[in-house]
Amino acid sequence: MNASNQQKSLDVVIVGAGFAGLYQLHRARKAGLTARVIEAGEDVGGTWYWNRYPGARCDVESLDYSFSFDKELEQEWTWSERYATQPEILRYIRHVAERFDLRRDIQFRTRVTRAVFDERAKRWTLETDAGESFDAQFCVMATGCLSIAQAPNFKGLHSFAGTWYHSADWPKQGVDFAGKRVGVIGTGSSGVQMIPLIAEQADHLTVFQRTANFSVPAQNEPLDDEAVRHAKAHYRERRARAREANNGLYLEAVDKSALEVSEEERLREFEFRWRGAGGGFRMLRAFNDLLVNEKANEYVSDFVRSKIRAIVRDPKVAELLCPKKELRFGTKRLCVDSGYYETFNRPNVTLVDVKAAPIEEVTPRGLRTSAQVYELDILVFATGFDAMTGALRAIDIRGVGGVTLGERWQHGPRTYLGVSCAGFPNMFIIAGPGSPSVLSNVVHSIEEHVDWVTRLIQHARETKRAYVACDLEAENEWVHHVNEVADRTLYPRGNSWYVGANIPGKPRIFMPYVGGVPAYRKILNEVADAGYRGFVLS
Repeated sequence: MNASNQQKSLDVVIVGAGFAGLYQLHRARKAGLTARVIEAGEDVGGTWYWNRYPGARCDVESLDYSFSFDKELEQEWTWSERYATQPEILRYIRHVAERFDLRRDIQFRTRVTRAVFDERAKRWTLETDAGESFDAQFCVMATGCLSIAQAPNFKGLHSFAGTWYHSADWPKQGVDFAGKRVGVIGTGSSGVQMIPLIAEQADHLTVFQRTANFSVPAQNEPLDDEAVRHAKAHYRERRARAREANNGLYLEAVDKSALEVSEEERLREFEFRWRGAGGGFRMLRAFNDLLVNEKANEYVSDFVRSKIRAIVRDPKVAELLCPKKELRFGTKRLCVDSGYYETFNRPNVTLVDVKAAPIEEVTPRGLRTSAQVYELDILVFATGFDAMTGALRAIDIRGVGGVTLGERWQHGPRTYLGVSCAGFPNMFIIAGPGSPSVLSNVVHSIEEHVDWVTRLIQHARETKRAYVACDLEAENEWVHHVNEVADRTLYPRGNSWYVGANIPGKPRIFMPYVGGVPAYRKILNEVADAGYRGFVLS
């Protein structure tokens, strides 16, 4: 769509056209606000537009990883699998865009490069890579938690005579691995999903692993007609139960300590959650103290290691795939797989421990570690994202006094409630640092944030307040609370992207809020009921 024909002075400019941006646009319209979405991609989808790598699918069950704001939408859309693939999720997002006629207010192929707050006008000016500018009273950053890829930075990569790809920027036409010698670098969620499928096609696959991560089987299966009918008949109940779960997911939880049951009962529960009706994040809900008690976590960690050793036939390879004792189960993003560990039983798959023998350089014909040279035709980087803050820091955002967001966040992200930053009035973040975001069903968290932010904007306009800013003291108190709650758990001990550990030089700070979705919602409601406590409206 040509922006030159569109209104450029608006009530709200929204950056990003994924789940968050689309719902924010829908809610803004409902509130009578003029709004526009600016999106770098060629279509809607956000993360699900860019991540097209083989095996890409959601690790949250399809029935939950979907919007709940419209009952008719719930009933008319039918998911085909328990865990939807990227193409199916993208079809769903496109369906939402069409159903609610959202595209007419979205500008594609446009990247926001700068956003500046005018203190006198109390409005934002957003500049794009096309040289355009947009003026708005409010700016909503729906840029996503996992949208800026960690670029490969290996010596000699420019000399590689083969082809290389990053999981977060996959060719639309796909990649043919048949007859090729392929190297995959990275064994986080993206690597765990793509490795089994690449292994089926490649002549030989070499997996370069720095750190073994925990992965659990998805136990994915088609959703038959009866399962779909039952889910749709009870969707409201399912959503209500998910809203009261700590992670916003409809998962059966055992409200007992792993320490208060017998070994037999404990193993039986773990086995149930590993197999059949279990799978996926259900393992995290096996007992109520897996992420707060060292001993409880040790039990589940040892169980998963025993499964890896039972699946992988070569004992040496199995041990390499077993996460080390210092990694607590679930403190890094848990991987959910389909046949990942079984893949290492294939004769055409080799696992390389690059912690023991680091990668030294990419060569014209492959890759060299400190121990060996590997000849490769294709390199695949599954090296993850600059999570939660990368997309925001990629934009030159300037608030009061011309201070940049990068300067304010030089020691780590700071927000009030995960939605607002001191010194950046009239700007809101959807599912940002300091909110449950990536530790929850993020679609649920998006709806929660968008609804709350929209009500705040409506309140400001109804009371004729042009300026909405969070108080620095409120921000400081919230940052303290987020860290205090996290420190009661095992989460901060994980060397994960939750703390920015995957990005060299990134400040190490635990970014999500682990207090749980119900507790967080209660806080949001209390803040609103107290006249938006912690905000200055003037």
